[in-house]
Amino acid sequence: MFYRSRWWLLLQMAIDATLINAAIFGAWYIRYELEITPPLGEGFVYLPYTAYLAFAGSLTLLCILIFRFEGLYPLARGHTFLDEVYTLINGTTTATLLVMAFTFFLRPLAYSRAMYVYAALIIVVLLCIERAIMRQLWSNWRKRGFGVDRVLIIGAGEVGRALMRNMVAQPDLAYQIVGFVDDDPEKGNTDIGRFKALGETDNIARLLREMNIDEAIVTLPWTARTKIIRIMNLCQRAGVTAKIVPDMFQLSLSRVSIDDVGGIPLIGVRETRMSLLDSIIKRLIDLMGTMVLLLVFAPVMVMIAISTRLDSPGPIIFCQKRVGKNGREFVAFKFRTMHVGADEQKVHLNGLNEAKGPIFKMKNDPRRTRIGAWVRRTSMDELPQLFNVLRGDMSLVGPRPALPSEVQQYQEWHKRRFDVSPGITGLWQVSGRNDMIFDEMVMLDIYYIENWSAWMDVWILLRTIPTVLLARGAY
Repeated sequence: MFYRSRWWLLLQMAIDATLINAAIFGAWYIRYELEITPPLGEGFVYLPYTAYLAFAGSLTLLCILIFRFEGLYPLARGHTFLDEVYTLINGTTTATLLVMAFTFFLRPLAYSRAMYVYAALIIVVLLCIERAIMRQLWSNWRKRGFGVDRVLIIGAGEVGRALMRNMVAQPDLAYQIVGFVDDDPEKGNTDIGRFKALGETDNIARLLREMNIDEAIVTLPWTARTKIIRIMNLCQRAGVTAKIVPDMFQLSLSRVSIDDVGGIPLIGVRETRMSLLDSIIKRLIDLMGTMVLLLVFAPVMVMIAISTRLDSPGPIIFCQKRVGKNGREFVAFKFRTMHVGADEQKVHLNGLNEAKGPIFKMKNDPRRTRIGAWVRRTSMDELPQLFNVLRGDMSLVGPRPALPSEVQQYQEWHKRRFDVSPGITGLWQVSGRNDMIFDEMVMLDIYYIENWSAWMDVWILLRTIPTVLLARGAY
């Protein structure tokens, strides 16, 4: 891959080294020219920047070496921006302390202690900004198909689907799934969202030649050992990287726990459902967050209510049956954005449905009112669902609440969404919203369920803010 090539890694190191030296110069300028820190004691003397050249060279070299040792060059797949920030802080602090110890031993009265603090802080800030910019650039390039590995999934069982869920939920992995194969006729010939079913494993040799595959990932059960060996040999002859995912006796990858006893690995199964403590924490987040949001958006809700009443005849709040946790039905509240009788008109618009799967979406739905079009565009129509959260029917974060008519069209694996309460926002809403295919939405919902944490809820809520403000994928 381009960003893991040797010359790119050298360029990344050169950029980091330049920023580190810029940070050190900035620290010197702040300390000696701006004199933000007052001189301490009579032993303080003004030092030109040339006096710090040895310090700059040593700190730069140490930082680069420590970053390399801790895995920044190249950055491992799946590492988040927070992982990078932690590594940058840890590596910079370690390097600075080592240089401080050495220089204080040689010249204890000459070098300013404040210089080290300023330098470390500015280094971390500059490198974090650089990493954030690079991640945004890579994200834009990946959307254009640049800098990604084209992947063929071999096996569409639970392990293969879990792998697809993780790749959809983590675009930073830079994988582009071109399709999957499976010897089960039903699986091998049924698309999963935009992931194409490419037939049986006998097609692999042809697919490797024709589809420009970079990597093949085998998720077959170990009982197919002979077939796995044959596939690995095919990939090797075609010059395609081949990797194997242990199926752990067909368990979901997220349910596997690994421990060891004196170096002997122990593989077990962990429960993916939320524990009682997790449920309490999530409920507390819901209650506290809802109270804050109600206080903040109360004026907006009043304005929307008045505008809805003046815009068209009918109730202000639209009540609709939805399916929640464990398949239990409840009444969801939303601001009315359509003319009265819109549900009865839906049957005449089914041929204009722009969504794939058991959901109905239209960008220019003629049933919308004038104020309703704006309210839906900004997602403000969902604010009354905060009262559903208070009642315990919904959560701030979770899968989209489904209509009973949609659930009737669900495949069995889709029903995993009902393991938790539905949410006002969720992982798929901040990852593409209505632009995503239904199967991919469900994959993200299941990924959220299997990997839930309080920090994930907070992260999704924070990401919802720019998603709503920019109206990404909303209509």
